[in-house]
Amino acid sequence: MGSLSPNQEFTVVHIGDPIKYNPNVYESFTTKFHVIQPPSEQRQPAEFIKALQDRRWGDFHAVYCPFWNSGGEMGQWNEELVKHLPNTCKIFASAGAGYDWAGIPVLSKYGIYSSFLNPRMRITYSNDARASSESAFTAGSGDVERWKDAQKNRQETAYNPRGRSLGIIGLGNIGYTIAQKAWLGFGMKVLYHVIVKKGRERKGKVNATFYDRLDEMLAVSDCVVLATPFFGTKVIDGERSKQFKKGSRFVNIARGTPVDENALVDALKSGHTFAARLNVPENEPHVHSEFCKMMNVTLTCHNSGRLVMENTNALLFDGKALTPFNAHLIGKGQ
Repeated sequence: MGSLSPNQEFTVVHIGDPIKYNPNVYESFTTKFHVIQPPSEQRQPAEFIKALQDRRWGDFHAVYCPFWNSGGEMGQWNEELVKHLPNTCKIFASAGAGYDWAGIPVLSKYGIYSSFLNPRMRITYSNDARASSESAFTAGSGDVERWKDAQKNRQETAYNPRGRSLGIIGLGNIGYTIAQKAWLGFGMKVLYHVIVKKGRERKGKVNATFYDRLDEMLAVSDCVVLATPFFGTKVIDGERSKQFKKGSRFVNIARGTPVDENALVDALKSGHTFAARLNVPENEPHVHSEFCKMMNVTLTCHNSGRLVMENTNALLFDGKALTPFNAHLIGKGQ
């Protein structure tokens, strides 16, 4: 797709509440585009579709969703909704790497680029989740004996990652970047399994070993990273959690929905899984109460940022989004 005319006024429909972060970037964003922000009552499913049918917001060029926790009132972006978007709409930019609620095949069918943020890709392994969490808790407690105990025992639980196996579920853009860091930066052995195969093969560049059977990869991985979207079924359920190598670590940077949290709690309590670092809970913003009690679990919130606005700007003015997810599907009738 070529870029639209720079002299044309672009209209962006901002779906969700007013922004809280990157206000300076947003101010600049609003000077470049005519931004329309429908109120919450117009973001209900029936009313939202009616507004699109009536062309209430005209022939807009982009949909911008800055938050995960607002703007989703209209539900799934499926055929019933997307077919009413104007032909001028060329990008759906959302703050979040997860996209189980966004109909990627449908957006692609209508020639709409989808762009999502990458979550933080840091993997704590040497100073693993238990060591870092315990250090944070004890340092803030003011208890000298607890602090000494944490320092003393950390040597028994923190391992050098060099030579150890990192199993990655999903070798897309995020999984591949993690593989690069693990292999080039830490000398880890990269293993991977993909739920849905797509695009070009890049495993040779990170010296990765492909496992057709996920259970076989789990059984030999010292640390497992979940970096795949939710396809409707649990990737890590009760039975699969038992297939992990005893004492291994688990890192989830994907959505919480592919993981059976009760099964993970059981695995952590039994010691079968040594520690976990979780980016997004299954029922966000509600965190499983057991995770909050565990010293061997590190929790981080789902984050968003300025990249959403930068993607919209790049596509409309330059004809190419910075982090397009579905570029390979556009124009292929998916």
